[in-house]
Amino acid sequence: MNTKISEDIILDAPLGDTLGDRYLSYALSTIMSRSLPDVRDGLKPVHRRLLYAMRQLKLNPDTGFKKCARVVGDVIGKYHPHGDQSVYDAMVRLSQEFAVRYPLVDGQGNFGNIDGDNAAAMRYTEARMTEVAMALMEDLDKDTVDFRETYDGEEKEPVVMPANFPNLLANGAMGIAVGMATSIPPHNVDEICSALLHLIKTPNAGFAKLCEFIQGPDFPTGGTIVEPHENIVEAYSTGRGSFRIRANWHVEDAGRGMYQIIITEIPYQVQKSRLIEKIADLIYQKKLPILGDVLDESSEDIRIVIEPKSRTVDPELLMESLYKLTELESRFSLNMNVLEGGRLPRVMNLREVLQAFLDHRQDVLIRRSKFRLEKIDHRLEVLGGYLIAFLNLDEVIRIIREEDEVKQCLMDTFKLTDIQAEAILNMRLRSLRKLEEMELRTEHKALEEEKAHLLALLDSEEMRWQEIATDIRSIRERFGKKTVLGARRTEFSDAPEAAIIPLEAMIEKEPVTVICSRMGWIRAMKGHVELDDDKIKYKEGDEGRFAFHCQTTDKVLLFASNGRFYTLGADKLPGGRGHGEPVRLMIDLENDEKIVSLIVYKPDSKLIIASEAGRGFMADADKVMASTRNGKQVMNIEDGKNKAALARMIEPGHDHVAIVGQNRKLLIFPIDQMPEMTKGRGAILQKYKGGSLGDVISFNIAEGLSWEMRGGKVRNETDLTPWIGKRGQVGRMPPHGFPSNNKFSR
Repeated sequence: MNTKISEDIILDAPLGDTLGDRYLSYALSTIMSRSLPDVRDGLKPVHRRLLYAMRQLKLNPDTGFKKCARVVGDVIGKYHPHGDQSVYDAMVRLSQEFAVRYPLVDGQGNFGNIDGDNAAAMRYTEARMTEVAMALMEDLDKDTVDFRETYDGEEKEPVVMPANFPNLLANGAMGIAVGMATSIPPHNVDEICSALLHLIKTPNAGFAKLCEFIQGPDFPTGGTIVEPHENIVEAYSTGRGSFRIRANWHVEDAGRGMYQIIITEIPYQVQKSRLIEKIADLIYQKKLPILGDVLDESSEDIRIVIEPKSRTVDPELLMESLYKLTELESRFSLNMNVLEGGRLPRVMNLREVLQAFLDHRQDVLIRRSKFRLEKIDHRLEVLGGYLIAFLNLDEVIRIIREEDEVKQCLMDTFKLTDIQAEAILNMRLRSLRKLEEMELRTEHKALEEEKAHLLALLDSEEMRWQEIATDIRSIRERFGKKTVLGARRTEFSDAPEAAIIPLEAMIEKEPVTVICSRMGWIRAMKGHVELDDDKIKYKEGDEGRFAFHCQTTDKVLLFASNGRFYTLGADKLPGGRGHGEPVRLMIDLENDEKIVSLIVYKPDSKLIIASEAGRGFMADADKVMASTRNGKQVMNIEDGKNKAALARMIEPGHDHVAIVGQNRKLLIFPIDQMPEMTKGRGAILQKYKGGSLGDVISFNIAEGLSWEMRGGKVRNETDLTPWIGKRGQVGRMPPHGFPSNNKFSR
């Protein structure tokens, strides 16, 4: 069916402007009515409407529970026209002790758990308010806050709660609006009250002083904050920052020399089941070999059992590894973006948030006092009429019995107001007894005194602050650190230094034999096999060049003829099956360059590096480690000539260097004559006339100089006096039987 649209309702406007206006309206609605909390009561509209609906249902802490479906029905039917599930989810969260520091809803039934399991359906669960919720709405019926019409105009709802409880900081808030977000962690009420009392005395208190009272967040799940104190002060002074929080743990003896780590508290908003799955995945993927097993023995309290791979594993190292790889350490951001006065979104600092709460309590106190004054004035007016009636009781009775216009006659006779005359006429006969007159006079006197106090209170700001301070002390008494609910749960610790987790923690330690052929094909065979084993096969036309034992956790240093060092992980080398893979696929090494040395890296050790020209120097092994495929240039090569020849590890206790050239001249000199450099050509170790370097090693002269002879025999020479000289000399012919290839070892 075709429907004709009237031209009167067609708006002629640019599409971009129209979309912008519509999106702005949506953004404002999201910011004002959904995502950001009010700085005064710390509540979002859905939470405020939930609590108000429960109050209307009289779900007080001392009354029975009612079905959550009943509460949700009232909320969406009267105050909050949104989905029932979103309202129920908000209600569930307000009751979860692991999600809210000071729960506002007392739930009965399945309201979910820290594993991330959902709550039961609202038709099964029941709820009522807590004492904290009652404190938030204290004096709500005494004209302390404004009310507005609900969405259908049939009901009234509070714009903000009186908030005799610092809910914004106590329970925190999280929300994402359009173009802005808020993230406020929960804090300890006792500390908040102390800061508020100090701010009343010292309105311009510094942030460092306020942070002496509010040390930092107090999460419902406990944990330990390891953020430096200066960072915490900076975060509170700007309203933006973050807090680093870690799980709490202790070591428990498991017998027979073994131990297990017990995790008792986990970071805020971390799901326990997901955390355990992550730890189990580390075991399955073999990403943390020092971790043996993880068990969940939690009941009402958290108890996660971490078992190490062996008794030799350091528990501190294991936990540092888990902190780095899992959510056992997390960060909670601070972004105190709130609605100021219920209208303006703004990022506030700690002092502004506290002051906004105090200002709100000042407004509540003034409005409550004025409301009480009106009630007192009304009651005094009524009492005044009662007293006149008692003084003229016989005449009042006569007028009531004989006059036609009783009310008007009473007003004219005794100069009464309409309210007084109406009160006299509504008075019960039992109130005419003499004792009642005395009680009326006592009540009248008490009300006069209360009125005088309220007038003085309204006239004196100092008295109002004293009254507010009394209310704050009362809240601290009810929910302070001496109570089970108010005791601090989150601890503080010094910020740990940047933990350097050893490679051994990340790689499963296994023995391997590294084999590299002359043509540069490399592999790592499992276990420590015999280096002369005939079963080690090579490609046709190739042969063995380097072979040594190491562990998968070791690093292998490759020194090439271009003077560059390359670093290979033993765990990343191809397996022992087949002939391996070309090492040039793993590093950027030109085809015309050759591998001159392949050695196992040892931390805090030193190397002898030498070139074909007989130049060389000592270098720290830690400083030649390369982090990229391109390697690290350590020895400078002149115009491609006299390339790098070798690199040798200097063992502890070695005090002399032996060098032999291709001209069969042997020279021995003290190792302290070797220059120590990080990069360069090196100094002359031995002079040649048209020759080149044969080999160089370090050794302990007291143990003698050894070399390998034909047939695998080793000869040791202890009388080395003829060959000892100074660095840079030519040297002498070696002893009889020295290898013809001029090498100390094959």
